[in-house]
Amino acid sequence: MISGFANPQRFLGLSNWLLPIIVVLAVIVSGIGVIWSMVYAPADYQQGETARIMFIHVPSAWIAVGAYTGMAIGSVSFLVWGHALGDIAAKVMAPIGAAFTALCLATGSIWGRPTWGTWWEWDGRLTSVLVLFFLYLGYMALRSALDETSKASKAAAILCLVGTINIPIIRFSVEWWNTLHQRASIVRTGGPSLDPSLLHPLLVMGVAYLLIFAALTLAAMRAEIWKRSADAIQARLQA
Repeated sequence: MISGFANPQRFLGLSNWLLPIIVVLAVIVSGIGVIWSMVYAPADYQQGETARIMFIHVPSAWIAVGAYTGMAIGSVSFLVWGHALGDIAAKVMAPIGAAFTALCLATGSIWGRPTWGTWWEWDGRLTSVLVLFFLYLGYMALRSALDETSKASKAAAILCLVGTINIPIIRFSVEWWNTLHQRASIVRTGGPSLDPSLLHPLLVMGVAYLLIFAALTLAAMRAEIWKRSADAIQARLQA
């Protein structure tokens, strides 16, 4: 069953009708999330209007970590079972995940300036997310450096899996070390500490970001499949 879904041609057929649905949902949910979070959600009682950057920063952080996790799953699928679709998914998620990570770092820095009095601090959470950004860049650079597709895919997959050690470090850094970054306020023992008036629009924005990520990933995977098919045809014609 898994092998069937990992078939690139079957994926093309599935994504052909699924992608437009996800795009429409992404536009609708994003519109609702932006209006709710930027217009109707109350200002934070301590940080005032500055805290609204949370609705951009936090979902981008979720996607930054989630995209790398998706890359790791795709890499395992490729290395263990030889599924080309896993390699394709990992390859296209890298630039998308890097973009969300860059957005996370930029918005975190902007938010940190008025809140902490500094644009940057080498604490556990900030540094581990920066390492994540470099892992994305390293993965893409390694793939580009090797001409042979199979070698590039295997080397990049191994690098990706080695880099997964950074994921739990990002998650638990605020628990393990003293840090300027606040502790978990949503996924935590005892339930979210964030007030529902802020939590609900934040979750909507999280769903919006997830839909945007899914749409970008599906579109990029389709393009990569067609590119590889075209390259294979060209190679046969030149043989």
